[in-house]
Amino acid sequence: MATIRELQHALKLKKGEISRRDAWIDELEAELEHRNKVIEQLQAELDKFRVAMKPLTRQMTQHMRLVNQVNECGARCHCEFKNSGSSNHTCETRTKRLAISAEPASLDLDTTVLRKLPKSQWSKELIKQAISDNDFMKNLEMIQIREITDCMYPIEYAKDSLIIKEGDVGSVVFVMEEGKVEVSKDGKFLCTLQPGKVFGELAILYNCTRTATVKAIMDCKLWAIERQCFQTIMMRTGLIRQAEYTDFLKSVPTFRKLSEETLIKIADVLEETSYKKGDYIIRQGARGDTFFIISKGKVKVTMKVPELEEEKFIRTLELGDFFGEKALQREDLRTANIIADDSEGVTCLVIDRESFNHLISNIDEIKQKRYDEEEVVARKKLNKEFENLKLSDLSVIATLGVGGFGRVELVRIGSDSSRSFALKVMKKAQIVETRQQQHIMSEKTIMEESNCDFIVKLFRTFKDLKFLYMLMESCLGGELWTILRDKGNFDDLTTRFYTACVIEAFDYLHSRHIIYRDLKPENLLLDVKGYIKLVDFGFAKKLMPGRKTWTFCGTPEYVAPEVILNRGHDISADYWSLGILIFELLTGTPPFTGSDPMKTYNIILKGINAVEFPRCISKNAMALIKKLCRENPAERLGYQKGGIKDIQKHKWFDGFNWEGLRDHTLRPPILPRVQNAVDTTNFDHYPPDCGNLPPDDHSGWDKDF
Repeated sequence: MATIRELQHALKLKKGEISRRDAWIDELEAELEHRNKVIEQLQAELDKFRVAMKPLTRQMTQHMRLVNQVNECGARCHCEFKNSGSSNHTCETRTKRLAISAEPASLDLDTTVLRKLPKSQWSKELIKQAISDNDFMKNLEMIQIREITDCMYPIEYAKDSLIIKEGDVGSVVFVMEEGKVEVSKDGKFLCTLQPGKVFGELAILYNCTRTATVKAIMDCKLWAIERQCFQTIMMRTGLIRQAEYTDFLKSVPTFRKLSEETLIKIADVLEETSYKKGDYIIRQGARGDTFFIISKGKVKVTMKVPELEEEKFIRTLELGDFFGEKALQREDLRTANIIADDSEGVTCLVIDRESFNHLISNIDEIKQKRYDEEEVVARKKLNKEFENLKLSDLSVIATLGVGGFGRVELVRIGSDSSRSFALKVMKKAQIVETRQQQHIMSEKTIMEESNCDFIVKLFRTFKDLKFLYMLMESCLGGELWTILRDKGNFDDLTTRFYTACVIEAFDYLHSRHIIYRDLKPENLLLDVKGYIKLVDFGFAKKLMPGRKTWTFCGTPEYVAPEVILNRGHDISADYWSLGILIFELLTGTPPFTGSDPMKTYNIILKGINAVEFPRCISKNAMALIKKLCRENPAERLGYQKGGIKDIQKHKWFDGFNWEGLRDHTLRPPILPRVQNAVDTTNFDHYPPDCGNLPPDDHSGWDKDF
């Protein structure tokens, strides 16, 4: 029988064991609570991904396949969407797209000298063939290819040298003449390239980081050209061609009374057609609707005379001469033969009656709207309330968005919670680094003068050594991008309403010769009533009537072909992007997407007719999209003699209440829930900016901001 001492010792041991078990239970309970929190966080993240994946519409899902790539990070889902005859592309979690911009083109074409380097005929032919075989550069005109070939300079790399390093900023495109290179991405081998290949071509469009590494695996001889030289060639050839064509048109009596702006539009639709010696360009007695201007070579005019067996020679026409002008007014019965009569061939600039009538009004040319003095006075009065406001008077409530140059904060003045504003905060150092000063100043000027119900108003600007600030009206209904992401896609009625809001904004801008250049759902905000307002004018620019701009800018999926090819663009590029927007709102995805920007651009250059339209797009909507996305800018709906009214009168808009839209009596398809002036529930959550402060900028470029 145990003694009392032994029992006391056993009891002490048991109490110690119980104490250790209690502590262990406490640890397990704490660990369990921690794991429950982790599960809740993961569940919340999973819900976000589920929401983000909603844009996979029924039409897209028909093209979807699951790829089981499960690793420690979880499963990823890829979808395929048949598009423009290209290889299928993957569509992961839907994220906001960043716009891209080259430095503004401000080249002095009169003083810029292109350095042309001598090279053998064999090298010239190799370069030309390499360009012709490249998916992007093959779209350039022959005169541009010749200029690029002449300006390329030689450069050599030894074996094992890095020609291009992934992540580095690039500005050079290469053509390989001798050697062999290996291409890799993220350390993984992709392919090898042999002589006669172009690589690095994205760098000649805009300032960008290299997307892959190119390493010489043999000694290599390359030909190279810098972005600035390429852009100079593109601008110079485009402007020279435009000047030549308009000069030709001015010599034609039919065109003499037309404005410079209209002549440039006609010049844009002229098509070059070539003929061999002896070819009949026009036959006597045939019916025709085509007008010709000779741009190269000579032709002879002959006529059949009843008493003669052979055709009677009338005269010779040469460079700058024209024929068939009557066909532009009515169907013309050709009264003579026009025969190519030059051993080197004949080239004519051609326009048909339909294209001509789309551009020229029989009554008068389209009159552009002018600024209303009362409107300007009202806008200044609106801004006057804020002229004495200080940056220190503003208090931040929440972050509404994060962009390329900074953030947009919801702010209020002092403690006044009855109204709020959006404060766009931009890093000056980053603006200078990317050479976007001109774009920022243009944004300020355009926004502070705009007084349109479909454009976000700018009230006041501030600046310090690190940031620029723009105080704007807040639109608490949220971003259209977020709604589209959550719903997947919109029906016809919803898409028509939002598109109509954009058209009203474009009508206001284009009548003032302002091009927008960055249309996408991310830049469309809903006000508290559910109406759309256009925001972010970083790429907007005021053009001289009839003139073009040459800076590459926009969001890859939305840029027009003439922007990609650096041919110069104007407000017609906005109509292209309008067609892309309609497609994306109806389906949840734009018609042109690739795995990287260069692939997207190459798909765009194949044209809208190569796109397979899903069934959710109605016949009338498809017809409108195709008319907006014509390859030739001058042929796009909205750009012709009827102006933007041609879009408003399209069948897709039959029955739409435009007057109700303008006076805001039309009920929007989606009414956002906004409880008060500081309610941010319609926006995604963004963490506070905890990054390092940017360096000071003392350059003074923003003195007028």
